[in-house]
Amino acid sequence: MNPVPVSPDFAALGSDEQLARMIGALMTVALMVAVIVLIVSAITWALASNAGSWHLAQRARAGVLVALGGAVLAGGAIAWMSWLLGVGLSFFLPGTDPGTGSTLST
Repeated sequence: MNPVPVSPDFAALGSDEQLARMIGALMTVALMVAVIVLIVSAITWALASNAGSWHLAQRARAGVLVALGGAVLAGGAIAWMSWLLGVGLSFFLPGTDPGTGSTLST
């Protein structure tokens, strides 16, 4: 029994350009929110540490770490998704390099 090649159909949403613009806009919003949370958490961490409020300082430090993680994930989302699509295609299409990914451009 031969495997059936399965791959995502990016043309189903209209055009690749439209999909790339939507993803780019969502990434921009996610990065802006992450930077705002990072700034607010860093200021809160500094003020709480200065005031001696260790509990609030720990919460603000966690906010800084979460904001940094969110910024890294949002920034690398396209490359990560492209790699995952390449790995998925390599299971169905023998000889496909897992590092190539999709042809979706930003």
